[in-house]
Amino acid sequence: MSATVTSVAGPSNERAATTVPTGRLGIWWFLASEIVIFGGLVTCYLLFRLRHPEWNEAAKHTLTPAGAINTFVLLTSSLTVVLAHAAVSQGLLKRAAHHLYTTILLGTIFVVIKAFEYGHEIAEGFTPVASLFWSFYYAMTGLHALHVIGGMVAMAVVRGMALQGKAPHRIEYVGIYWHFVDIVWIFLFPLLYLAH
Repeated sequence: MSATVTSVAGPSNERAATTVPTGRLGIWWFLASEIVIFGGLVTCYLLFRLRHPEWNEAAKHTLTPAGAINTFVLLTSSLTVVLAHAAVSQGLLKRAAHHLYTTILLGTIFVVIKAFEYGHEIAEGFTPVASLFWSFYYAMTGLHALHVIGGMVAMAVVRGMALQGKAPHRIEYVGIYWHFVDIVWIFLFPLLYLAH
């Protein structure tokens, strides 16, 4: 007895073995690998933190107000991505491109604030080699910041395509990635800034 798999065309005329568009499936597979990376880092951090109560003192030197502002910035950027996706569903590609531009701007603000934090902490002597806590802090927030920058680049490319009327469905894919980046920060902020 053999099973037959029929190909169906997704919203982007892509051929897929399921009713899920190939692009959406691809982004979910990519995010699964990212969850493994961030999940491993967070798990290692938590295991070390449980054995090092003195890290509470180190965490007091993080710039909690800056981290809180960045949390607000990223949550707002999630809203603008949702608005971009909604605009696409209404066929308003220029409006969608405008919302993506706002998201990129908010991502830039996030990175600038993070760079300010790094500058302040390094000036205070809290470098990546100052202690294991600071090694984890820079590794996790630095990796996250790289993902924010990568998301901004992807969004700029997708925005340019949307302005030309090409592949508007990709706004959904870049939005899924951006929400993942935001969710990671929602875990990192309390773990690194508030848990002291």
